[in-house]
Formats: sequence, C-alpha cells, structure tokens
Amino acid sequence: MTTTDLDPRPDGQPATTGLPLVIAHRGNSSVAPENTLAALESAWRVGADVIEIDLQLTADGVAVVIHDETVDRTTNGAGRVDRLTAAQVADLDAGDWFSDHFGGQRVPTGEDLLAFFVAHPPICLLAEFKGPWGTEEVRQVTDAVDLMGLADRMVVQSFDVATVEALRAAAPELPRGLLVDELPEDLLALCRELRVMTLNPSGRLLRREPDLVDALHGEGLRTMVWTLDEPAHWAAAVAAGVDGIITDRPDRLRGWLAAR
Repeated sequence: MTTTDLDPRPDGQPATTGLPLVIAHRGNSSVAPENTLAALESAWRVGADVIEIDLQLTADGVAVVIHDETVDRTTNGAGRVDRLTAAQVADLDAGDWFSDHFGGQRVPTGEDLLAFFVAHPPICLLAEFKGPWGTEEVRQVTDAVDLMGLADRMVVQSFDVATVEALRAAAPELPRGLLVDELPEDLLALCRELRVMTLNPSGRLLRREPDLVDALHGEGLRTMVWTLDEPAHWAAAVAAGVDGIITDRPDRLRGWLAAR
C-alpha cells in the first residue's frame, strides 16, 4: 500500500485497491499502551498502512497525543489535559498502567509524533483533533507537517465541524476527514462544504446504514470505518467496500486480509 492511496484521485473518485487500508487505532493498542511511541512502533512493525492517533491541547497550548479529556485512565496522573501544562504532562508515566514492561513511556507531543513519522516511512498518519481547535491552534501542527515534509502521508480529521473548518483554513492542501457516529442532516452537502476527502463512520453506524459507502463513493469520497476488531465485522466492512478499517488489532487484520 502506498501513501498515494490516502489521496483522492484527480477524477474525484476513490482509489480502488480491492482491500482496505489497515489503520492501527491509537497505534497497535492491543499489545502496547495506546497513543505512545511504543504503540506506534509496534503498528509500524506489523505492517499497518496508517496509524490513527488523538491530539489534544495542554493548558499552555501544546499539542499532545492522548485520547481522553483527562490523563487519569492512561497515565499515573490525574486531571484534565487542558488544565495541565505540557511540562506536567511530560512528567507522567503513560505505560505502566498497561504493563510493567512499558513503564517509562511518555505522552508524546505533536513534535514527537511527527518526528516518529519522519523516521518511519512509508507509514501514514490519521490524526484526530479532539474537540474544538481554532485556526491558530491547529497551525502548530499543520505548519510542522509542512516543514517536515509529511503532507503527502497525513489525513487530519475531527468530529467537531468547527475544527474541520479550522483545519481547512490553516492548511487547505491537507486531506481532511469528518468523523461521525450519527448521520448529520444533509451529510453530502456538509462534506462538500468542508471539502473533506473522507467521511469516517462508526461500525455501528455503518451496520445501520449499509448503503452509506456507495453513497460516499458516488460523491468521490473515501470512508474509513472505526473501530472494528473481529473477523465478522471486518468481513462485513470489506463487503460494504470501505477504503480503510480502523482497528485495535492491526496485526490480526493484516493477516486476515492476506489470507483472503
């Protein structure tokens, strides 16, 4: 799988490879602590095409790689991410909760994250911006992406429409995605307005709306479904024609696809 598979084709139609991209959810999060460099390294080693991660802002406006609004579940600390400074977050252990073997893993900064991808070609990055971000706030990430030459290996996405708009304003050349768990009113019009290249639904929504993928492909949009970890769910997603499967089990999904 090449990095160009993430991009829309010039004719506006999705690239069709026959098999979906293997997208590692928060890294290889079934075998290493999610959203850490160890989980990213594992995803790269098992042959994932893309790594999906989460970005949030600290109290002093630094992008860090963590999913929850608080640090409680995935570190040895406590408190809201947006009320802790980047230095405070950097002091936390983000691996010991998962296993003693991973003690000492840290919460990566956005800079750490991008440095990993520079050092680990050709794997691509699917970066979710959690919650509301303004245009200037997203620039710290998008400007670094441009500086480090990663624009052709990255898709940015969010559930928050205003954040997708901020990403469009800050870096119109970066491919964008909209995450959904429910279908918004006039979905296709919203996708056109945001100029996204992918609409990424939950597995639950896709099961409820089996014609969604065909409708998106008809508009030249891609779709990457989240978060599917069982072969029966992978089979249904492949049958629906999805372009990527986001999973906690990228190693198993890679093997399952190879056996088809």
